[in-house]
Amino acid sequence: MLVKISSSSLNGIEAYPVEVEVDVSLGLPGFTTVGLPDTAIRESKERIRAALKNCGYGFPPRKIIVNLAPADRKKEGSAYDLPISLGILASLDLFPKENLRECLFLGELALDGKLKPVKGVLSSTVLAKKMDFNGIVIPRENGREAALVTDIDIFNMDNLVQVVKLLSRSEPPISPKNYSSAELFPDASYEVDFREIKGQHHVKRALEVAAAGSHNVLMIGPPGAGKTMLAKRLPTIMPPMTFDEIIQVTQIYSVAGLLANKGTVSERPFRSPHHTISDAGLIGGGSIPRPGEVSLAHNGVLFLDELPEFRKGVLDDLRQPLEDRKVTISRALMSVSYPSSFMLVAAMNPCEEEKYSDGLRSRYYSKISKPLLDRIDIQVEVPKVKFQEIVSKVEGESSHAIRERVARAKEIQLRRFAGKRIYSNAAMETRDVKKFCPLGEEGQKLLETAVTRLGFSARAYTRVLKVARTIADLSDDADILPQHVAEAIQYRQLDKHF
Repeated sequence: MLVKISSSSLNGIEAYPVEVEVDVSLGLPGFTTVGLPDTAIRESKERIRAALKNCGYGFPPRKIIVNLAPADRKKEGSAYDLPISLGILASLDLFPKENLRECLFLGELALDGKLKPVKGVLSSTVLAKKMDFNGIVIPRENGREAALVTDIDIFNMDNLVQVVKLLSRSEPPISPKNYSSAELFPDASYEVDFREIKGQHHVKRALEVAAAGSHNVLMIGPPGAGKTMLAKRLPTIMPPMTFDEIIQVTQIYSVAGLLANKGTVSERPFRSPHHTISDAGLIGGGSIPRPGEVSLAHNGVLFLDELPEFRKGVLDDLRQPLEDRKVTISRALMSVSYPSSFMLVAAMNPCEEEKYSDGLRSRYYSKISKPLLDRIDIQVEVPKVKFQEIVSKVEGESSHAIRERVARAKEIQLRRFAGKRIYSNAAMETRDVKKFCPLGEEGQKLLETAVTRLGFSARAYTRVLKVARTIADLSDDADILPQHVAEAIQYRQLDKHF
């Protein structure tokens, strides 16, 4: 008897349909799985055998062949336990096999028949809706992420017995689970706040400008100056994530298996990899590609502490995601793309001028990838905090107050770039800079002086204009004024070291 069950697999963060074909026939008892399964799928026969037995169902002493179609694409994971076991149970006439056509099925089986969570359920639910299934049957722990997709029934099941009852329809029908908006979209609650930082007013201002225009930042300061504290608080002043952004980030974390019991990701990500990270860890990779840190930081912040300690090749790998806002990983059997639109925040210790010669300073700063440095708009020095500021009882401005200004500046940019595929000042191309960043005579003279005396390159000139445009937006000024240009120039004072 041949039974077909619909399931899915992942390509990047997108799901594609997989048809699980289960053929139970007379012959020498055996269990064979074909269709390029990985080790987890090949081992499913033992999990399924034990689960059926412990749930009170028989395991047919027959020849069982399972095919995962399309057979020429690599399959991985334990999500096929449920559809394979349902194919076997349908062959025992426990329920009409026609009932399997209405839903898409995913789930790992424990040995007692309990359903355990799997990866990529949100993407699979999007696929199920696109393919006009009536619903999707998944483990209960995956229910909240699936519920982000509307107009499709989500059946959150605890065990295999419940799924059989749903399909046999021998009892009152099991209703799909509905979640409230508060359950699906909890307010972002950050444990840190900018008011906790003593002093460093000009650095906080630089980070406010960076958040408003999505500019990349490099902070240079001695150990203990507060660079890491400042970076960790940057997501708290970024605007709340939109619904589309929540969907994108949740899909990435679901595919990576990092959702746990959160259901959705409503806070902007903050990722801080160690400087020993590999290329695959940062960009993504593996025999079956996985998202790396640049994708896990999508719509959030990627913080690289001790920047010169990272391998130069790893830093060079950042060029594509910074430029294209996505990363593509190619393998012999597949090519996948992951979104990676993030704010890069880097930190490093200074090479103090009085202690080192020009040659040593040049050698130290040369550890930083020049192509990467070219993509950093704001460079800011972070000095040691003065004793008077450390003991001061005066609290700084709260993240909430700063976020309101940043959100207003973002709204101005969205209106400005309406109809274009640009969402921030930092993403402007040269032609957009010419159109949206005109300067008056005084502002032009300021920039001319900077290029002449400070040796700004053409790229630095363009980046000063982008930052000046953001500063004007924060001030709600339609034109870029001389004071905006002057402040933007201050954020390029470190170019001379490089």
